[in-house]
Amino acid sequence: MMNSRRATGRRSRLMFREHIDGWIFALPWLLGFAIWTLGPMIASLIFAFTDYDMVTPPRWIGMGNLRELIRDPLIVHSLKVTTLYAVASVPLNICLGLILAMLLNSKIRGLRWYRTGYYLPSVLSGVAAALLWRWIFSPDFGLFNLVLSWFGIKGPAWLADERWALPALVIMSLWGVGGGMIIYLAGLQGIPTELYEAAEVDGAGLLAKTFHVTIPMMSPVIFYQLVMGVIGSLQVFTQGYIITAGGPHNATLFYMLHLYRNAFEYFRMGYASVMAWVLFFYILILTLFVFKSSAAWVYYEGQLRGGR
Repeated sequence: MMNSRRATGRRSRLMFREHIDGWIFALPWLLGFAIWTLGPMIASLIFAFTDYDMVTPPRWIGMGNLRELIRDPLIVHSLKVTTLYAVASVPLNICLGLILAMLLNSKIRGLRWYRTGYYLPSVLSGVAAALLWRWIFSPDFGLFNLVLSWFGIKGPAWLADERWALPALVIMSLWGVGGGMIIYLAGLQGIPTELYEAAEVDGAGLLAKTFHVTIPMMSPVIFYQLVMGVIGSLQVFTQGYIITAGGPHNATLFYMLHLYRNAFEYFRMGYASVMAWVLFFYILILTLFVFKSSAAWVYYEGQLRGGR
C-alpha cells in the first residue's frame, strides 16, 4: 500500500513538472501573441471609436468612423477589386500547384533540380519580385509583350491599362506557386499505393485515377490551401503598392492599400482601425463559409465523404 502511494505521488509530481515545463516552453509564444497580436487588436478596437491622428490625443466619436465608412465609395470598390483578385488567383494557384506537384512526383532525371527551381521564386522578397514583374509587364520593352510579338500578337499596355492591370497582377501571383507545390508533394507521397493498384485492377486509366483517387485523397490538402489562399489573397498589398500604386484609375486599389493610405498617408488611424475590423469580419465570414462547405467535398481517410 505504501509503495502504491509513493508511486502515485511520484506520478503526480512528474505530471505537475511536465505541465510547468510545457507552459515554460509555450511562454515565449504566449508573450509574443499578447504583445504583438492581441494587444494591437485591442488597441485597434478602441481607436475605431475615436478620431486619432497619432499626433494629438484620441478623441471619442463613437460610431462616426463607421458612418463615414458606409458613405465611402472607395470601400466597396476596393473590396470588389480585392475579391475579384482572390476569385481569380486562388483557384489558379491551387490548380497549377497541384498539377506541378503531380508532374514532379514522378521519377525523372534531375528531379531535385526541377523541384528547387519551381520552389525558389516563392521565397524571394515580395518587393524584389514586384519590381521584376513591373519590368516584365512594361508595354514598351517588357518580356511578356516581346514573347507575344513572336506569335504576331500585339500585347496590351498591361499595368497602364485599367482593363489589364488586375489580370496582370493575377498572372504575377502564379510566381509563388512553388510554395503550394511543396505541400501538395507531401500530400501526394502520403497516398497509399494500394489505392492506385486497386484502381488499375478495376481498369481505371490516368484520368480515372486522378479524379477518383488522387483528388479525393488530396482534398484535405486542397482545403488547407484554399483557406490559406483566401486569407492571404484578401490581404494582398505589395503588388498594388509597389507596381501600380492602386492605378490606373483605382483599377488595382486593393483594400489593404486603401487602409494603408488612410492610416499612414492621411494619418486617420481611427478610420483605418474600422477598415481593419471590417476586413477581419469579411475574411472570417468567407473562411467560415469554406469550412462549412468542406463537409460536401473534403474526404478524410477512414471516414465517409462529408466527415460523417
